[in-house]
Amino acid sequence: MINDVLREFEASMKKATEALKHNLATIRTGRASSGMVEHLQVEAYGAPMPLNQLANISVPESRLIVIQPFDNGMIKVIEKAIQNSDLGINPGNDGRVIRLAVPQLTEERRREMVKMVRHRLEELKVSVRNQRREAIDDLKQMEAEKLISEDDQHRGQERVQQLTDRTMKDLDQIGADKEAEVLVV
Repeated sequence: MINDVLREFEASMKKATEALKHNLATIRTGRASSGMVEHLQVEAYGAPMPLNQLANISVPESRLIVIQPFDNGMIKVIEKAIQNSDLGINPGNDGRVIRLAVPQLTEERRREMVKMVRHRLEELKVSVRNQRREAIDDLKQMEAEKLISEDDQHRGQERVQQLTDRTMKDLDQIGADKEAEVLVV
């Protein structure tokens, strides 16, 4: 029973780490990255779809993203989605492909991006703490129902805390790496 709670908690910690990586990939740095646009929602065929399902996305140079829609009729819709996003990049097209020239970030914009990274990191940490509390509450409930002993409950709590500490350390490292990437000129 304790193992079920721990296994579920460990799985949610892995998901939290992956969620942060995915979330931070959308934050713009000084370099072009397909992750900046691939999950951008585009209103296509009557439903919102991620851009990577509507076009090939490539990065031929460190400051250029090239988007080649599968259907050339989608160019205007994709351009509009890019303009409405928080990327701050104006798309240009030649009728077949959309080019996004990723400009050098100003110092002020870099600071804003770092704040955004820290904000997203803190949101995820709050979520992890809430999941830790729920796992500990589950263990306490099991003990109250006499399904496990008090010692087992304490060992389970220690294991939950160890997983939480390891996850927090991983999240901090991911955040620090992204901050360093944003600040590189």
